[in-house]
Amino acid sequence: MCGILAVLGCADDSQAKRVRVLELSRRLKHRGPDWSGLHQFGDCFLSHQRLAIIDPASGDQPLYNEDKSIIVTVNGEIYNHEELRKKLPNHKFRTGSDCEVIAHLYEEHGEGFVDLLDGIFSFVLLDTRDHSFIAARDAVGVTPLYIGWGLDGSVWISSEMKGLNDACEHFEIFPPGHLFSSKEAAFNRWYNPPWYTESIPSTPYDPLTLRKAFEKAVIKRLMTDVPFGVLLSGGLDSSLVAAVTIRHLAETKAATQWGPKLHSFCVGLEGSPDLKAAKEVADYLGTVHHEFHFTVQDGIDAIEDVIYHTETYDVTTIRASTPMFLMSRKIKALGVKMVISGEGSDEIFGGYLYFHKAPNKEEFHRETCRKIKALHQYDCLRANKATSAWGLEARVPFLDKEFIDVAMSIDPESKMIQRDLGRIEKWVLRKAFDDEENPYLPKHILYRQKEQFSDGVGYSWIDGLKAHAEVHVTDRMMLNAKKIYPHNTPTTKEAYYYRMIFERFFPQNSAKLTIPGGPSVACSTAKAIEWDAQWSGNLDPSGRAALGVHESAYDPHPQKIPASISTGNGSATSKKQRIIEVATPSVTIQS
Repeated sequence: MCGILAVLGCADDSQAKRVRVLELSRRLKHRGPDWSGLHQFGDCFLSHQRLAIIDPASGDQPLYNEDKSIIVTVNGEIYNHEELRKKLPNHKFRTGSDCEVIAHLYEEHGEGFVDLLDGIFSFVLLDTRDHSFIAARDAVGVTPLYIGWGLDGSVWISSEMKGLNDACEHFEIFPPGHLFSSKEAAFNRWYNPPWYTESIPSTPYDPLTLRKAFEKAVIKRLMTDVPFGVLLSGGLDSSLVAAVTIRHLAETKAATQWGPKLHSFCVGLEGSPDLKAAKEVADYLGTVHHEFHFTVQDGIDAIEDVIYHTETYDVTTIRASTPMFLMSRKIKALGVKMVISGEGSDEIFGGYLYFHKAPNKEEFHRETCRKIKALHQYDCLRANKATSAWGLEARVPFLDKEFIDVAMSIDPESKMIQRDLGRIEKWVLRKAFDDEENPYLPKHILYRQKEQFSDGVGYSWIDGLKAHAEVHVTDRMMLNAKKIYPHNTPTTKEAYYYRMIFERFFPQNSAKLTIPGGPSVACSTAKAIEWDAQWSGNLDPSGRAALGVHESAYDPHPQKIPASISTGNGSATSKKQRIIEVATPSVTIQS
């Protein structure tokens, strides 16, 4: 992933302003450590921090059309760029970059070209001929993007909040699937799939159609000119990504460049469920497997960095981002620049354990629609920012546009969890890859119960976070929580702890408004809590909060914090805080 920052229509076009834009753009350098670029046209600045995945030699940005009247800065990957180039025979391309087609498509089609792009992207395009600009974000928000407005009338657009939060009077999330046009000074939704209206589909379930659609989505994402691998937790989604990748790797350009062996990566506390399952899958598939260990203390020490990079105070996002953040650093140290991951499947297929309580197919489907629409604030944000913190790109085939269309057109009756029929969560996906003659995965992996990433890395990870927050947030502080944080008031000490750190980095009112809130159980929306009366008294985003569903569900009558967790002194409000010692195996991160 790259980092983009555009400042458009500012009152000051001086050298000092250029220096300031460069300074703010450098805050995004972790996203793109390979090269930096800045183009100024009068009172408009387009900057770019590049992570070179396609055409590393000549694809530096900003990018242009033939006469440089169209300038574009892009964060993303356009998987159908070669096909699109063939449809532009009268255009001369300067680079081999997959993103250069954006400038030429705009010349041919104007603002209506965005739906032609098959990929993930956030971009800003400046048309110097009439001094207009457009900006757009991919369908479900795999790439992050923010927009802000300055007192001088300027418009700011940045891959991350930290690129503009100090410069704008107001800023907000750039909505996924939308285009902003300076001519209208308004957003227009370019992504309009049938499922978006939440109407109930009726297409009969066809396992082979679903399988082919997913394989196609994975194959697209093997487009790379740099070393890559797969994230492998041993759960269904990441295991299917690895299984499909290894079946098709030999026929790709990547295999010619980097060899036919697939590298896989997993992280967890020693003895965690994910480590064991991932090793078994890696052995079965024959990947070159890399296993990274971390301790609860390692994770706690990284929390501030994680919150700074992910730009959120959402509890479940921080829990899951921390091990991913630690793992990404080790992956990048091995020379890998791109990984393929399994995010999005649970939203599309109702894989979270609370879906067991969906009362009917209509509610089941509407909840999946709500979950997909919110992905950009949760799993997409985590997968992108936790990896991009170290200049690593994560690709997510389950969120392929075409695959989503196929999966969300299935009659939701087939997706419903029906234990009496042997149908567990994500049964339609499991069944699609249950090939007796040529198995993709061992049966017990194919039918392994859902583990949320923050749980699968080791149950003591979340328990340790709660214990740490218990020490640093007092009961007196919680009594005043609604006065201190009237918006999205934290209801637990863990949430309060994260909020203190977040507001130290991002104190603006606009910043806190970018984070979603509301009650949740096992990652549900607030609406789904109505499905089970017992849940309203057990609000926690962990999958273990799905009482009566998860095999290792929380004890509804929890004991006090274990005495083995010793306390320390300090506060999240200080720059350097003391961290508690946690009684877990002393294992350093290692491969």
